[in-house]
Amino acid sequence: MKRTPSAPVPAAVRALLRRWRAQRPLRAGSLLITIFGDAIAPRGAAVTLGSLIRLAAPFGLTERLVRTSVARLAREGWLAARRSGRRSEYRLTRGGAERFAEATRRIYGQSPQVWNGRWTLLVTPPERRSRRVRTNEDLKWLGFGRLNASLYAHPACTPREARRWLRNLPGAADRLLLEGTSTDLASDRRLVSYGWDLKDLARRYRRFVAGFAPVESALRPGAPVPAGTAFVVRTLLIHEYRKIHLQDPLLPATLLPPTWVGGAAYELCRRLYARVFAPAESYLSATARRLYRPLPAANSAAHARFGGIARAAAPGRLSRR
Repeated sequence: MKRTPSAPVPAAVRALLRRWRAQRPLRAGSLLITIFGDAIAPRGAAVTLGSLIRLAAPFGLTERLVRTSVARLAREGWLAARRSGRRSEYRLTRGGAERFAEATRRIYGQSPQVWNGRWTLLVTPPERRSRRVRTNEDLKWLGFGRLNASLYAHPACTPREARRWLRNLPGAADRLLLEGTSTDLASDRRLVSYGWDLKDLARRYRRFVAGFAPVESALRPGAPVPAGTAFVVRTLLIHEYRKIHLQDPLLPATLLPPTWVGGAAYELCRRLYARVFAPAESYLSATARRLYRPLPAANSAAHARFGGIARAAAPGRLSRR
């Protein structure tokens, strides 16, 4: 039987992969977190180790590197293993699933359209340097800005929401949550300048747009996207976007510079994600499975990402941001 040749991978996608593979160090664990959060969590939250090895192969991750990274994620409390003979399956722990749920809300959702002018403030006790560095990274991941060594601020969550976010982080019980307002808009903007480097955030968003706009142009509307290509694009799209977006405080428009590039980045991510979602799901179904059965279909929450995959795929339908 004559084998049908696979469709060529667009040059823009090959360039995307080359840039990813050229990174040093190659952060395998971070990419696996993206794969779990974007692809596996909405399809039962569990997958065999062999499946993860196959899913990671297009990105240049070796079997040994995947095994080592998965073991480390398990030690860090993200994943739990189940074994059957020589085969193993990894699923999200309860704490890992809760952290993914919060990250998912931020990554695929819209920024708040209305701000009540209130800030959630977090006071941390004195900590050893190693613990302080970890705390700072955890809180940046949740969108908090660091005002000084012990004080953080967030404009888009209530203390109750923040308490829920923090409960899975080390030392949560020792931290104090407060709520407050400033005296005027100028003070709010000054507080933003203390807590966040918006110039650096804008630079990273512009680099994201420059990297993925050619990919969107290459994947012409109406033309089929090969399943493997779609999975690579979808994974790298969310991987690069989440690294920026999870450190974006999602400030209201009144606190942002004019023509904020974060909006353009969101729209590009929304459109391209909708373009590759369905063929990437086909690739997942053909490549990954559970220990004793195939992966279930993606849940309704996955189809509701970015305001709805079908809606996001429609040209000219832009969400406000």
